This record gives sequence, structure tokens and C-alpha cells, in this order.
Amino acid sequence: MLRFLLATILTLAAAPLLAADVGLSISVGEPGFYGHIDIGKTVKPDVIYAEPVIIHRHPSPAYVEPIYLRVPPGYEKHWRKHCHEYDACGRPVYFVRDTWYERTYASRAHEHHSHGHGHKHHD
Repeated sequence: MLRFLLATILTLAAAPLLAADVGLSISVGEPGFYGHIDIGKTVKPDVIYAEPVIIHRHPSPAYVEPIYLRVPPGYEKHWRKHCHEYDACGRPVYFVRDTWYERTYASRAHEHHSHGHGHKHHD
């Protein structure tokens, strides 16, 4: 019993140290990215719903610019539950389709980031 207790204490004490070493960074344009997409001057994206979704309307009649988000599958159906994760509960939101993100947006992001890399320039 004492060994089990000691092993449990050591495991619990080491858990924060192990978790501190774990890190993940995903950038816009990568397949695992979810979040705000700046469409800029690109073609309007293919969206899941024709009208933006708004969870909490602002009390003032001021116009709030819609944002475009890519969210994990199913989040758009239960947006009230997930909007706080994207700081978007009071914003009109268009959910972009994964196919548009992967074929159009992500491919352009990769072209933009890789443009000029790997080329030697001579003076």
C-alpha cells in the first residue's frame, strides 16, 4: 500500500512538469487551424449558412462587421455553446466551409508564405 501511495504522489507531482513540455502551434492556412479568417480582398468564401449567425445582439443599432470563422465540425450547429471560445458571441459570424478553406484559403496562405523562400539571389 505504501508503494502505491508513493507512486501516486510521484506521478501527480511529475504531471505538471510533463505537461509543460507539450506545445502545439498551428498557423492560419494549416489543416488543423480553427478561428478567425481574414478574407481581405479574396473572393467571398463559401459559407455554411447564407446569413450570419448572431448569439447576443448588441443593444445599440450600430452596425457590427461580420467575421468569417472556420470551426470544428458541429460547432456551427451549437454555436451558443462555443462562441465564447472565439470571442464572437456578440458578432455576426459566417462559418466557412472546410472545402473552401482547404482548397482556396489554405493554398493561398501557403503560396504567400513560401513565395521567395529557397531561391538564391545574386547581386
